[in-house]
Amino acid sequence: MTLSRPSWLRLLLAAGLAAALALSMLVGVQASSHREAPLITEDPVADNTDVYAFVSPDKPDTVTLISNWIPFENPAGGPNFYNFGDDVLYEFEIDNDGDAVQDIEFEFRFHTKIVNPNTFLYATGPISVKNGKYSSTFNYRQFYTVSMTKNGRRHVLGRNLPVPPNNVGPRSTPNYGRLANAGIHRVKNGVKVFAGQRDEAFPVDLGSIFDLAALRPLQPAHILPPNQAQPGINSTDGFNVHSIALQVPKHLVTKSSKQPVIGVYSTTYRRRTRVYQGARENGAGANPKHRGTWVQVSRLGNPLVNELVIPLKDKDRFNASDPRFDKQFAKYVATPFLDNALASVIKPGVFSCFPNVNGPRNDLVTIYLTGVPGLNALKAKPTPAEYLRLNTAIAPSGDNPNQQSSLGLLGGELDGFPNGRRLNDDVVDISLRAVAGATPVGACAGEAPNDRLGDGVAGNDKRYMTRFPYIPHPFSGYEDPNGERAPRIILQPNA
Repeated sequence: MTLSRPSWLRLLLAAGLAAALALSMLVGVQASSHREAPLITEDPVADNTDVYAFVSPDKPDTVTLISNWIPFENPAGGPNFYNFGDDVLYEFEIDNDGDAVQDIEFEFRFHTKIVNPNTFLYATGPISVKNGKYSSTFNYRQFYTVSMTKNGRRHVLGRNLPVPPNNVGPRSTPNYGRLANAGIHRVKNGVKVFAGQRDEAFPVDLGSIFDLAALRPLQPAHILPPNQAQPGINSTDGFNVHSIALQVPKHLVTKSSKQPVIGVYSTTYRRRTRVYQGARENGAGANPKHRGTWVQVSRLGNPLVNELVIPLKDKDRFNASDPRFDKQFAKYVATPFLDNALASVIKPGVFSCFPNVNGPRNDLVTIYLTGVPGLNALKAKPTPAEYLRLNTAIAPSGDNPNQQSSLGLLGGELDGFPNGRRLNDDVVDISLRAVAGATPVGACAGEAPNDRLGDGVAGNDKRYMTRFPYIPHPFSGYEDPNGERAPRIILQPNA
């Protein structure tokens, strides 16, 4: 199924996309879903931060799914560098028939092996790789098993797959690109997989947004001083995350060629009980043991929904729930309480045009809980559910992620957010312009400053890779990218 731009714009108008985007990513933005709910802030190893789903630009017969965990990793965070949790179950969930129940699951379980426990070193010498095997100087290692459950049957796709090392520095991890690429594995069913440390590639100026939405380029328009325009500062520059990436043939995840839309989200589970054995009296240490059934502790589909739509009292409940139960949260989507935020912090008269923010918002249900008919709805009357929806039949916009429009659908690219989500989609700028009506179908299209709103940052501090897993290699601890941050510039709005 492919759509021309005029066809898409008609659908956009019908569904009220501008309003939907406005609600989901307004001025309370956090770096996607980093620290989005009270309980998960205490458990970064289990914290989903971003989910991406897109048709692979260099291999369009496949779909790439990426989910990140462990927010704001300081590259120099040793001696105990960041790793996946051995006591955590990580999953991708896919619904391909619109009933809000996962039809396909990809499951990842990790285990750790320490080569020499009598040293504090992550690497006891320069780490090398030969024939896919890392040298014995790689001291703190992780391995994982990836499985797929489809039609009620679980299949192991790969066992004991090695995770590449963290990027410690040029002496411990020389030729890092080679070390990282050895962590790309081809497993059964034509699936390609990667799990390991990556660059944090989500652009956002958190410092200005959380300071009462004082976007630096818009300082003169803010009701509170200081009022001098400044360049935006990308708060995620120089940080890393841990990513799990899958590249799967389309036929493996879609219902059929006539139903090419899939719903995608990721989840994290922990055992129901954690018991600390041992005591200081006998010197045995804490010795934690994990028991019982798996309990969902984190969930992520569309970015920023839990942050901005779900109130504090229900944030932990949302993280622990399945999409099939999202009807309980529909009232927060249909009755937004953030629409006046941007208007309330901007001086009167700055906007000569501003859309009506007090009308009913049934359009949000269409975008976030049911999908846009003709674009990415799973069926005529799908069960309301919050997750990314990707039409896998829409071809990618070129084969280079660095050359795709950061405005996604608003930039005229049908394969961009909110039809799935690509690495280069700047959901912050898209949303700020949408809330001000500065879209092709908005009430203030062509109006200034509506069509120039943004946080002053776009793109990434590293170029995206043109091959799987697409996210750039992580920063090294030796580089200390957070010690002396690079100069910032105000980027021009996208055409």
